[in-house]
Amino acid sequence: MWDHVTLRATDLDASARFYDTVLRTLGVDRTSTADGLVEWDQFSLSPENAEKPATRGLHIGFTAPTREHVHAFWQAGVDAGYRDDGEPGLRPEYGDDYYGGFLLDPDGNSAEAVHHDDVADRDLIDHLWIRVADLTAAKAFYATLAPLTGAPLTSEPEGRAHFLGRGSFSVVDGPPTENLHTAFPAEDRAAVDAFHRAAVAAGYRDNGAPGERPEYHPGYYGAFVLDPDGNNIEAVFHDRG
Repeated sequence: MWDHVTLRATDLDASARFYDTVLRTLGVDRTSTADGLVEWDQFSLSPENAEKPATRGLHIGFTAPTREHVHAFWQAGVDAGYRDDGEPGLRPEYGDDYYGGFLLDPDGNSAEAVHHDDVADRDLIDHLWIRVADLTAAKAFYATLAPLTGAPLTSEPEGRAHFLGRGSFSVVDGPPTENLHTAFPAEDRAAVDAFHRAAVAAGYRDNGAPGERPEYHPGYYGAFVLDPDGNNIEAVFHDRG
C-alpha cells in the first residue's frame, strides 16, 4: 500500500522514543537511524525545519497481531507517560471485529494499534486518516491517482472517503492534517512518470519532477505532487537492478 510514510517531528529524539516504546510491543524494532531519518520499516520520522514544519493532525493505525498486542501497545505508552487517546476495546463503528487502542505522540498525532480479521494481509501500517479542509477536493485528488496508487475509492461514509489497497486510508472532514509525506510504490519508472503526469494534467501542484534521487540510494526514482492541503505525495520505484 505504502512504500513509506514520513512524519516531521518537532523533537526528533522525543518522537523516536515514543515510537520505539510502542512499536516494540508489536514486534517492530527500529531499522535505521541515519542522516536525520529514523525508520521502522515503512514508517519514518525526520526533524522539522523552517521549510517543513512538524506533521500534525494525522491518525496512523499500526497492525497488531492479536488483541493482546493492542493492550501492550497502549499500556506501554501510558506507563511511559504518553497521553491516552482511547483505551483498548472494540470499535464496532469501524467493523464487528475491529479492536483498537489509541495514544497521542509528542506532536499530538493519534497513533493506534489495531487488530482485525484482515491484519495478516496488511503491512506495518494498517491505515491512515488524513483530515482535509475540503472533502470533495481531497476525494477528487486521490481518486484521480487511484489507478496509479492501487488504492481505489471504495466507500463514502458520512464525512469521509475511504480508499482501500493493501491497507487503507481515509480523507476526513476536519482541521487539515499538516506536513505529511506519503509514498506509494510504483512497479517501474514509467509508472512514476505516469503518476506525475496524471496529477499535473489534472491541475495539481508539482513538488518534484520524476527523476533519480541518489541522496536516498542509487536507483531511487521518484516524483512528488501536493494534495489540496499541501501534503507531499510521492510515487517511487526502487531500481536495484
